[in-house]
Amino acid sequence: MMRLAGIDLGNDSIKIAYDGSNEPITVPNIVTPGYDRHIFQEEDAPQKALDVTVYSPSLTLNNRRWFVGQLATELEDNSELEETDNKALSDQSLIVALTALAYSGITGPSYSPPTYSQTDEVELVIGTGLPVRTYAKYRESFEQRLVGEHEVVFHSTPQLRGRKVKLRIRKAVVSIEGAAAIFNLATHDNLQVRDEEIYGGVIGVCEIGALTTDLPVIRRMAIDNHFSYGEQMGLANYLDPIMREVEDQFGYTFPSRAKLAQRIKQRDYVIQRIGEGQATMKPIVDTYFSRAAVRIVDLIKKRWKKCPDIQCFYVIGGGAAALKPYLLEAAGPIKLRFVPDSELQNVLGYVKVARSRMNQGAFAEITT
Repeated sequence: MMRLAGIDLGNDSIKIAYDGSNEPITVPNIVTPGYDRHIFQEEDAPQKALDVTVYSPSLTLNNRRWFVGQLATELEDNSELEETDNKALSDQSLIVALTALAYSGITGPSYSPPTYSQTDEVELVIGTGLPVRTYAKYRESFEQRLVGEHEVVFHSTPQLRGRKVKLRIRKAVVSIEGAAAIFNLATHDNLQVRDEEIYGGVIGVCEIGALTTDLPVIRRMAIDNHFSYGEQMGLANYLDPIMREVEDQFGYTFPSRAKLAQRIKQRDYVIQRIGEGQATMKPIVDTYFSRAAVRIVDLIKKRWKKCPDIQCFYVIGGGAAALKPYLLEAAGPIKLRFVPDSELQNVLGYVKVARSRMNQGAFAEITT
């Protein structure tokens, strides 16, 4: 049975949502070379120990074993994406994406396991997205890398040990990051208009990711080619120096940005020092996040000045949730709009954009 999924290839995490499901999954975009683990106690959920071999004709590093996501966040030799990486061409992003699709494809409630075959098969149409600055140049090559047959084999992953999953991606519909989120906010699940102001207006978007900040302008559900803009900076530009300063001041080392981001999201700023002492890293976080907010608000002001037709500005993405109090302070009298679950708006929008494209092209102008 063909399934429709949205996949947000974030530089910090991969998010997947299936059509008809309200429970997206998130897998940190982190990998490290895999090996036979010494397991003293098995993890209580598959997602905590994604240990896989991935085959894909689109991969340079093929048939390799990897620890993916949460399992890799704890290891010092893990790999996180950097500013020089292009997610449209990145092996790492594809490895995490295929692992997440395989895991979610055979653990979801609508999956029917094969009766005789030893291989699970998942057939998909997916919606996804790219940043403003890379969309035009890399959209076709990105689609080509995703479409086709891929294979994921699980090793020590609890409940999935030894399972082989064949992924058949029949079509990939690529949107612009931030634009899909606005499409999600403007429409119901059946694609009927939910918010006339958003659907028929001129809407500015600031989508704050780990390595990029995208500022598309949406004019009556179409991308404004002239005023849409992207900046090669994101939350990682500030998480990295926070990690260095915490280590310099307190001798505490975070193994990955994902671990630091998780602590900040939980508002857990207490550092356990060697011995029984404790310290707080909140002043360090405040300093760098305040700087980030000032820079982002400046980008929004410049975009609004260049395109005075913009009626309102939505701030979305994982960075929006982390920076919200700092952005509100930096914005002063300028009103910015925030939405609940802002980090999920893109992936939910990708599902709708893909479904609309499959429905004879209705509303498909949002992808062009």
